[in-house]
Amino acid sequence: MPQLDVEPFTIAIPDSTLSDLRERIRSTRWPPPAPEPGWDQGSELGYLRGLLDYWADGFDWREQERRLNEHPQFVVDGIHFVHVRRGGIPLILSHGWPSTFVEHLQLVPHLEDFDLVIPSLPGYGFSERPPRTTMRDTARRWHALMQGLGYERYGAQGGDFGAAVAAFMALDEPEPLIGIHLHGIDTPPHVDAPATDAEREYLEAVAAWDAVERGYSSIQSTKPQTVAYGLNDSPAGLAAYLVEKWRSWSDDLERIDRDVLLTTLTIFWATQTIGTSMRDYYDTRWHGYAMRPDDRIEVPTAVALFANELVSEGTPPREWAERLFNVVRWTPMPRGGHFAPAEEPELLARDIAAFFG
Repeated sequence: MPQLDVEPFTIAIPDSTLSDLRERIRSTRWPPPAPEPGWDQGSELGYLRGLLDYWADGFDWREQERRLNEHPQFVVDGIHFVHVRRGGIPLILSHGWPSTFVEHLQLVPHLEDFDLVIPSLPGYGFSERPPRTTMRDTARRWHALMQGLGYERYGAQGGDFGAAVAAFMALDEPEPLIGIHLHGIDTPPHVDAPATDAEREYLEAVAAWDAVERGYSSIQSTKPQTVAYGLNDSPAGLAAYLVEKWRSWSDDLERIDRDVLLTTLTIFWATQTIGTSMRDYYDTRWHGYAMRPDDRIEVPTAVALFANELVSEGTPPREWAERLFNVVRWTPMPRGGHFAPAEEPELLARDIAAFFG
């Protein structure tokens, strides 16, 4: 088993970067409010002003940085990861977009019987991104990472893009995997025609959601560089763009620790990786892999169904997932949405432990 040249890593954002961030926030040119109240046309002005006031004059990055650095962090081949060794079941946890490794750190106190590896996806935060990469490419890198750390057998867990990475790990190199746990399904099975009423109802709900909510994906999968100029230059623009997703895709934004949210935003800002993170949509659309009729993932799979988003994308039925996955555990959750590790870490951790235990 090849050994990796792993280097210790400590987060240390320069003071000048933080000072510049605060000055940019205070100098924001705010647009007029939307003519319709609330969030119907995007991030609500009053909420965003309050969040940015706190980001500039209340949020303590150095305290968050200190907490992040309590977790052992490393870099290998351009990939940043947290590695918590406890002598338990090896498990790699993968986040999605628009998120960072910080989301899955919320699970660490609740998974004491696991050795946890929590990487940053390529192009997110402290991980470098190749000119082109897909979830399938990342799956190969995660296998190499786990095996290079000395693990012969291990599990994989994730949501959003992280769920796709886990699925491709299981599709392409199933032998080392003891199981995969998903809190979302990001690799749709091949479906010629829905066979059940539940499948038809779900796919109709997805189509309805796409019509009004997937504009971000259309621009990021075609012209991500254009969007990057504004988001990389304006903290208000970055916050407006990402917080709207965190609100719409979560069960209740108020249940997510505001410091966790701002830590995520600060990492994207300080590392200037919002543009590279959005390229996942471009590379997935033009260079990714769509599941074929004969594709089948036989690795035991658990799905924790956090289908309680504020703006619902529909609830996938089990038979739809079973077209691709060997589903041995299916757990509809009473609360929590897309960002389950940050929204409901205890609920998610209990399901992970029950599956792998």
